[in-house]
This record gives sequence, C-alpha cells and structure tokens, in this order.
Amino acid sequence: MKYSFTKLALAAMFSLNVFCSVQAADDTIKVGIMHSLSGTMAISEASLKDEMLMLIDEQNKKGGLLGKKLEAVVVDPASDWPLFAEKSRELLTKDKVAVVFGCWTSVSRKAVLPVFEELNGLLFYPVQYEGEESSRNIIYTGAAPNQQSIPAIDYLMKDIGVKRWFLAGTDYVFPRTANKIIEAYLKQHGVADEDIMINYTPFGHSDWQSIVSEIKAFGSAGKKTAVVSTLNGDANVPFYKELANQGISAADIPVMAFSVGEEELSGIDTTPLEGHLAAWNYFQSVDNKDNAEFIKQFRAFTKNPKRVTNDPMEAHYIGFNLWVKAVEKAGSTDVNKVLDAIVGVKTPNLTGGMAEVLPNHHITKPVLIGEIQSDGQFQVVWETEQEVKGDAWSDYLEGSKDLISDWTAPVKCGNFNVKTKKCLGSQSK
Repeated sequence: MKYSFTKLALAAMFSLNVFCSVQAADDTIKVGIMHSLSGTMAISEASLKDEMLMLIDEQNKKGGLLGKKLEAVVVDPASDWPLFAEKSRELLTKDKVAVVFGCWTSVSRKAVLPVFEELNGLLFYPVQYEGEESSRNIIYTGAAPNQQSIPAIDYLMKDIGVKRWFLAGTDYVFPRTANKIIEAYLKQHGVADEDIMINYTPFGHSDWQSIVSEIKAFGSAGKKTAVVSTLNGDANVPFYKELANQGISAADIPVMAFSVGEEELSGIDTTPLEGHLAAWNYFQSVDNKDNAEFIKQFRAFTKNPKRVTNDPMEAHYIGFNLWVKAVEKAGSTDVNKVLDAIVGVKTPNLTGGMAEVLPNHHITKPVLIGEIQSDGQFQVVWETEQEVKGDAWSDYLEGSKDLISDWTAPVKCGNFNVKTKKCLGSQSK
C-alpha cells in the first residue's frame, strides 16, 4: 500500500508539473528574434536584437497581447546562411514561436524562406532587398528596389549629373540582382556599356587599395562618376577608410550606399566622408516627436546614451506594431488568421507618415537620401512627397515586368502574370 501510495503521489506531482508547464506556455506568446550576434554581419544585426527586446518589453508593460505576456526567444545564426535555416526550423518546431523577426542579408532570407513556407511560419524581414520575390509567409518591411535603388539612381542622374557608374557590391544575392535591375535601368536611360563597371567582393573583404584605385581611374575619364554601393556588413569600414586614404571626396566621386547606415558609420571617423550619400527610408536625424521618443527609449533600454538608430530598426518598429495590430484584429496568433487580417493594416512610421501592408506583403514607405555628416549622422537632402508602394517585381527586367504579387482573393499568388492570367508558382489555398 505504501508503494502504491508513493506511485500515486509521484504521478500526481508529475501531472501537476505538466499542467503548470502547459498553463505557463498558454499564458505566453513566444516571439522569435533571429539576427547574427557574431560574425561579419553582427555589426549591422546586433542592434536589431536589442531593439526587438525593447519592443517586446514595452508591449508587456502595456499588458501584453491578447491577455498574454510576450516571451522573446533569441537565436544567433552567426552570419552563417545554412545556420539561419536550422535556427528558423528550431524556432518554429521546438520553440513554437508565433512569429519571427529576423534576417538581414538576402541570402539568409532565401535560406529560411522554404522553411517558413513548409512549416507555415511568419517572418517579418526588415532590410532593403532586391525584389523578385513575394512569399505568403514573409512580410517585407524593408524597401523594394522602387523604394530605394531606382529613386537613388534618378537623384544621381538628375540632381548630381552622373554619367559613369561604378557598381560595387558584396558577392551574394542582393547586390547581384539589384545591380542587374540598376544596369537595365541605366541602359534604358541611354547609358553606354563602357560607362558601367561592376565589381563584387566577398563578405568581410578588407583589402580595398586596388579596387579603390580602379574607382579612381574609372572616374578620371572626364565624365561625372559615382559609386553605387551594395557592400554589406563590416567590409564597409575599410572601404570608406581607403576612399579617404586615396583622397576621394564626395565632390569628386560620390558614393551612394544602400546598406550603410548610422550603425556602420559609428565605428569610423566620418570627417573625410562628409557628403557621401545613402538612400534609405529612415534616418536617425529625422526631426519629429515620435522619432525623438523612439531614440530616447532605445538609449534608455540599452543604458547607453551613444547608441544610434537606423533604417532596419525602424522597419522592425513598423513590423512589430503591424503584427500586434493584426493579431488583435484576428483575435489570434494563428498564422493563417494573422495573414488574413494584416493586409490593409496601417501603423505610423517614424518619419511622420503611415506604413500600410499591401496585398503583395510589402508596405508603403517614403524614400530619403542623406549626406554623411562629420558626426556620423545623415542630413536629408531629398525625399519623396509621399509614401511609395513597394513593388515586388521590377518593371525593368523582361522576366518580371509582367508579374504582380497579390496574396488576397481571388489571385492569392506571388508571381501572377497579368498577360497570361496565370500564377507561375505556388498559390495560397
């Protein structure tokens, strides 16, 4: 009898522990944070992890979501693209997260995309990218090419008078596809082959002496020359240092960067780089009440008054608020219900306008061009009059110009050909 009683007592304790564990799980909503905290991309991605922890903490102070506390699950894919896929699978199957905020490079996004589609997960992707993609399971809160690179090229052409183009990129998906679109756009606007030069370097490239010498020689032909930079990660630091070493100023050969923001500039002396350019949808220097409060909150949360904010951070700020609103609208964190609810949802951005989720799972964004200042900030020199709708497919590539993305009924397709009226890929059911 004593043995039986002990067994019953142990069984009861086990059941109670299981019940408490399940109850605890039911009382929380897990949010995945998947950014490189080590490796070549940590210089850019680590701040996004800090920001997401802040946003989750702020939401919990407001009472959580659907009466439950949000719980952050942080993973470090360490700038290793296959590891991104592995970590995303763990987040969705083992940790059972309701949503993931993560990735920076397009190669990391490409690595995790099939995992999110297979397991029906939801990813908010916060960085400008090359387009040519639209997944039902991804909300693209960063810029599409028509929200960054094309307006930047127009600015260089019309406002600066650029005639020769040196396209410098890191050797992976985003720069190669972005430059393919830019090259097609330039040629459609009468730029000759000999006035376009393209160069790719590996992640973490550090020896820029010969390449910067090439840029200098290319710009000595008597035509106004610019560098269009799709360099990513910590390779930017030695690149800009070498520009200064060889005396290349913005007045001589301006650099228009698509992947350099306040975080990357915080590690170098920017005095010799004054006047070089970047195209984004947000700068820390934007002067309004909401942005000032955001910066103040981030610095207080990280206990560091010198921390800077940047464009992908604003994209996560927008994405997180869009997800919260969609969950509240759906009354559930179920991915299918959230995706049904999210199209048309709006939330304020940090530049004074509104971000809206479009049927193609991109959002509306303003376009800003800024000049690097000696303090590592950007002075806005040009901006669109209103938000631009993100376009997943380029109007300048033969294989893309007839495609649209629309994840609402009756289309429910990411690459629908408007001429043949057919979906070229998998459709949402």
